[in-house]
Amino acid sequence: MKANEIKKGLVIEQDKKKILIKHVVVQSPSSRSGSTLYKVTGSDISNGQKFERRYKGDEVVNPVEVSRRAVQLLFHDTDSYTFMDSEDYEQFIMPAANLSEEAVFLYDGLEGLSALISEGELLGIELPNTMPLEITECAPAMKAASSSARTKPATLSTGLVVQVPEYLTPGEVIKVNTETREFISRA
Repeated sequence: MKANEIKKGLVIEQDKKKILIKHVVVQSPSSRSGSTLYKVTGSDISNGQKFERRYKGDEVVNPVEVSRRAVQLLFHDTDSYTFMDSEDYEQFIMPAANLSEEAVFLYDGLEGLSALISEGELLGIELPNTMPLEITECAPAMKAASSSARTKPATLSTGLVVQVPEYLTPGEVIKVNTETREFISRA
C-alpha cells in the first residue's frame, strides 16, 4: 500500500510497531520537482507512545489487518479496563496505561465504542466523534448570558474539564468532541 492511501483509523506497521493513525495532513510541494508529503500522526497501540512521521506519496507502508467490533465498557479498576464484545459477549482486558488519552471519556457501562482486534488480540479502542457527558461542577449560571457570550470551565462526570457557555448549569448533559475535547452543544 502506498502512503497516499493512508487514512485516519488505519493501523500500519512501522519499525515493528503497530501504529493507529489519528491524523493525516497533506502538504503540497512548493516547487515543481517536489513531491507531495503526507504528515502522519498517531500512537503506538502497544504502549500509547506518540508517533509522527512524514511520508512521500509513493513510499510503501505495511497495513495491519484489523477488524472493528462494537464493544461495551463493563467496568474498570485502577490498572485495567474490561470490555465486552456486543455480538458474541467475549471479554477483553486492556491495561489502563494503554488508554491514557481515552480515559477521560470512559465510564462503566459505556456503549458505542469500537474495538480494534487483530489476531484475536485487543489492540485499542476507538471513541465515537462526539460523546454526551453530564456537567457535575461549574460556576452558577448567569441570567443574562447568551450562547455567544463568555465561557466558564465545567467539570464533567468523567473528570474532564471543558469550557462551556455561561448559561449551562450542573446536571445538564452536553456533547463533547472526543478529538478536540471541546464543547459542541447540549445533548
